[in-house]
Amino acid sequence: MAEKNQRAIKIVAENRKARYNYAIEDTIEAGVMLTGTEVKSIRTGKATIAESYADSRQGEIWLVNATIPEYLQANRFNHEPKRPRKLLLHKKQISKLIGAIEREGMTLIPLKLYFNEQGRAKLELALAKGKKLHDKRETEKKRDWNREKGRLLRARG
Repeated sequence: MAEKNQRAIKIVAENRKARYNYAIEDTIEAGVMLTGTEVKSIRTGKATIAESYADSRQGEIWLVNATIPEYLQANRFNHEPKRPRKLLLHKKQISKLIGAIEREGMTLIPLKLYFNEQGRAKLELALAKGKKLHDKRETEKKRDWNREKGRLLRARG
């Protein structure tokens, strides 16, 4: 039986286009270094990670171009909405990701921004390779066929 003080995972922002535009190889959960007003703004559910990506700078991984709007109640202590944010990962994870980015031409794409059971902001990162146009069409054909197959099976019996 679950305790009362345990919370469920609350997804704040999701990058739904990522699975269409990229072939995802591996996913990693990373912490995000945030200021107090950023956390409060994320809790209101207004953050977007659709155009964002992760980049390596000086041996660290940074989240670039994620938009967390200003928190209205914090007048002069507010944050910059599109500033780069440091991602918290272990050294082995960082070296693995940097190696994949530099050697294999992969990209780090954020999939979800959420609060875990302890109430900490986490980011689900995907190590992905960009799809070509014909790959995107093939994915769309498979999805349409599976949908049509489901309809036929339901109508049949």
